[in-house]
Amino acid sequence: MKQERDHSGFRNIVFLGLVSFFADTSSEMVYPLIPLYLTAAFGTTPVLVGMIEGIAESVASLLKVFSGYVSDKYAHKKPIAFCGYAAGLFYKLALLFAGSWAGILGARVIDRVGKGIRTAPRDVMVSESADKEHMGKAFGIHKALDMAGSAVGILLSYFLLKNLGDGAYKTVFAVSIVPILFALGMFPFIQEKKEPRQVKERERFWKNIHGLNGNLKLYLLIVFLFTLGNSSNTFLLLRANDIGFSSTDVILLYFVYNLTSALLAVPFGKRSDRVGRKKVLIAGYVLFSLVYLGFAFATSKWLLVAIFVLYGFYTAMVAGVERAFIAEIAPAHLKGTMLGLHSTLVGIALFPASLIAGVLWEAVGPYAPFVFGAALSALAALLLGLFFQRGKSSSYMPSSSNV
Repeated sequence: MKQERDHSGFRNIVFLGLVSFFADTSSEMVYPLIPLYLTAAFGTTPVLVGMIEGIAESVASLLKVFSGYVSDKYAHKKPIAFCGYAAGLFYKLALLFAGSWAGILGARVIDRVGKGIRTAPRDVMVSESADKEHMGKAFGIHKALDMAGSAVGILLSYFLLKNLGDGAYKTVFAVSIVPILFALGMFPFIQEKKEPRQVKERERFWKNIHGLNGNLKLYLLIVFLFTLGNSSNTFLLLRANDIGFSSTDVILLYFVYNLTSALLAVPFGKRSDRVGRKKVLIAGYVLFSLVYLGFAFATSKWLLVAIFVLYGFYTAMVAGVERAFIAEIAPAHLKGTMLGLHSTLVGIALFPASLIAGVLWEAVGPYAPFVFGAALSALAALLLGLFFQRGKSSSYMPSSSNV
């Protein structure tokens, strides 16, 4: 019986990973082109690029926590995730018909709304399909397929631009519709875990948050602080362009980053199962700090290639592991809410992060946003190392009204 359950859980993780694979193939065919398209077609500045990315992330960010809350309350995670992924189709159509930077902003908001809806219920389904001893491996498998899809999408985008020319952005936007249709076609194969639930009145959302253990609150605060220095990846692409890489070569750099992450996500997920999430996350934050210092002061093209590879190491160390960490330390009946809250905090922080990065870029120089990000990442690693108490329970603490 246990072997059958394990097989079913692994099958679920793979199909959820394939959904992300195809969805990210579609998204990443487009994402690295957005800053290039904005500057080439509409003459936008780095500040405006940062504002567009920041607004898109922040407008959608509140949906992430409430989609998690709804997933916990009604236990219908699969249809919520499906709706979130379906938004990717409308995103590509909106890009095709956009005639100004405002149209691109609207399209980005649609995309981020979709991500806001799907992230928490999808992550809960991944965590429910894995046993506790292999949570890091499960999220590592999902992240590996996710990043592999990103790498494939970037490579497709590169070859299309190489053959059609730098101006063929809308052709790439149109072709990117095909993979998202494959992603939606994976959903019939996913089995949602359904457990009998007691019919009882749920506490209000903010009362649930108020009752959380301080250890979990501390980690969410650390994530928010870290993200303030982790501006949109568009600035990494602009930095590569600034150093002298062509538009198509910038896309190849982004491919190298995603391929590295895809190859290493499972090994680092397994390592977090063995040595603990905290150690892997601290190492990831420290590496991020070093990588951003590299982006700040690199002048050689070959050095920048190496930095993009190391950036892939950082993503493999943190992206899947932090979700496993949240799923592990959150109360079971609030798992979706906490995964959603984590994504919401990241989304909210990305607006000031991207805006600050754009302002620092123009007011001080291209190196400034990366020095700022490196400092905040080092601070996040220090706080996690010194104040997160190992072995301390992160269970839910009921309010006095429920005792």
